Amino acid sequence: MGAHAQKKYSVITLFPELIDFYLKESIPGRAQAAGLYELNLVQLRDYAINDYGKVDDKVYGGGHGMLIMPEPLYQAWSAVRAESQNPAAIRTLYCSPRGRKLDQAYVEELAAEDELVIICGHYEGVDERALSACQAEEISLGDFVLTGGELCAMTIIDAVLRLIPGVLPAAEAWQNDSFAHDLLAEAQYSRPAEWRGLKVPEVLLSGDDKKIDQFRRQSSLLETYQKRPDLLATAKLSKKDWELLINAVKSLDSK
Repeated sequence: MGAHAQKKYSVITLFPELIDFYLKESIPGRAQAAGLYELNLVQLRDYAINDYGKVDDKVYGGGHGMLIMPEPLYQAWSAVRAESQNPAAIRTLYCSPRGRKLDQAYVEELAAEDELVIICGHYEGVDERALSACQAEEISLGDFVLTGGELCAMTIIDAVLRLIPGVLPAAEAWQNDSFAHDLLAEAQYSRPAEWRGLKVPEVLLSGDDKKIDQFRRQSSLLETYQKRPDLLATAKLSKKDWELLINAVKSLDSK
């Protein structure tokens, strides 16, 4: 696929209706309707080993719960690859608490891919042999456990879609999001200019673009300093940025 080809995201899951319900709404839904990406929901039970839809079995070694068996998953994954114009280029993800944590840099990396396959585990997870055979890359939303991988899959697709040209109303919109430049987004305000005695900062009403840009940058730095100071250790800040942050902190201390 070329750089401007339609993106395709396939999700192998026991609950495709959950993913379809979310991604057909709002921005993801409009992007899909506009043909900016293709969503391919694969029902794992369609590849069950018997007529009863069996896709799981007990864990060897005395573990608790049930594990998704390797054959149904491998067959589902193979079917997705068989429909691809470039199966060797497909990147396969498995939603797992053991995986690399999803962050904005990872999202940008995934957004560059033309085709993703996301495997949603359930029960106790997936047979390790299937993950190996599918060349699955484990990906995590954080240090906690979910019932299944569907929420993770929806999160991945939603985050990636925001970076695809044409999905957001303004091409540069995502670049102002939190984490786009290793900082949190600035504090934001809407109408009315005064609400319950609380006023919008005067500079935002001034019409002075230069001052407004400086205020927004300073606000972003301050939000990061107060809520995620760890991000400042890796953010690429200029001398001017540090001056803005120091002045903002001094202003807080004087109040």
